[in-house]
Amino acid sequence: MVSSYDYNLPEHLIAKYPVTPRDSAKLLVYDRKKDRVTHTVFRNILDFVGDKRFVFNNTKVIKARIYGKKESGGKIELLLNRPFGDKYLVYIRGKVRVGTKLYFDKGLVAEVVELLEDGSRVVEFKLKTQNEMKNLDFLELVKILEEIGHVPLPPYIKREDEKIDESEYQSVFAKKEGAVAAPTASLHFTDELLKKIEKKAYLTLHVGAGTFKPVEVEDIREHKMHSEFFEIPKTTAEILDSDEEIVAVGTTSTRTIEYYARTKKLSGECDLFLNPLNPPIRVNHLLTNFHLPKSTLIMLVAAFIGREKTLKLYEEAIKNNYRFYSYGDAMLII
Repeated sequence: MVSSYDYNLPEHLIAKYPVTPRDSAKLLVYDRKKDRVTHTVFRNILDFVGDKRFVFNNTKVIKARIYGKKESGGKIELLLNRPFGDKYLVYIRGKVRVGTKLYFDKGLVAEVVELLEDGSRVVEFKLKTQNEMKNLDFLELVKILEEIGHVPLPPYIKREDEKIDESEYQSVFAKKEGAVAAPTASLHFTDELLKKIEKKAYLTLHVGAGTFKPVEVEDIREHKMHSEFFEIPKTTAEILDSDEEIVAVGTTSTRTIEYYARTKKLSGECDLFLNPLNPPIRVNHLLTNFHLPKSTLIMLVAAFIGREKTLKLYEEAIKNNYRFYSYGDAMLII
């Protein structure tokens, strides 16, 4: 039941800003075989996993939040979620209807073409030039967003984005543009720490705004999981097909690996919901941050160690003043 994944978090433990340097964050290590908890700092992670293979999500967060105006002059806020065929799924703060045109800086125009039941909207993006309205492909749109957009901080951070977020809400190995939320376990790695990891592999899952969506049905088996685009290079797939032990860096890497283990697809839409009723079959070790109550992410952690143990570890983290959520501290399950 979804209510059984609830816990009370003191407001001051929600991380509003990142720690610097990145690898000075706290790390809670849980050894399943010994049923033992160790409190350390992130830069010591290799002391616990040795030379095991790390699998990273190299998605790159785009400046997906933009502010503009309607034809009437009314202010509007738009959050790009993901491409949708040759159009885009977005969330819009403010009333719109089909046909509404939204105007942004640098000549960017969005026209609403469909209103979906889940609250998202389908829009077409165009660039207004002197003589015409030009359709934009995704990379052209990203280039404009880089100039006029804002870092899409999660709603629980409760502040406007700042200059620091442009670098800190991005992994040091971010490469492929398309995410609107960071794969947050990745944020703890520095270039120096990355160099110490001998065995690495990469995949891509573009994290969407659905990652923050709470589970709204009491029976978690009825939850409809959001889908996100993924891509796995053949070299990574070969590792996943082997019996090599894997440390999945984050819930997004975990879901992608597990989706591949079940389907053997190298790209497509991942909508896998991992929970104690659908546990992992390939990932050996999980590195993750601390997640929202009643979310699919805390249920994914419970898929590895069970609901009761998950909540006990969260209690332990709260007692030891760990920082929670996107800019917070980390947990390693070995």
